[in-house]
Amino acid sequence: MTRDVVCGMNVSPGTAQSTYLGETYYFCCSGCKNRFEQNPEKFVKKGMP
Repeated sequence: MTRDVVCGMNVSPGTAQSTYLGETYYFCCSGCKNRFEQNPEKFVKKGMP
C-alpha cells in the first residue's frame, strides 16, 4: 500500500502511475495522475517520494 501524493488516499501499486525523477508514484484515479503530471514539483518534496 502506498499513498497518493495528490489527494492522500491509500492506493495499491498497479493503479494509475507516473514516474518522476526515477521514482514511481501511484494514484487513486487518472484525475490525480493528471494533476501530478502537470506540476509534479508541487506534490513531491525534494528528496522524498
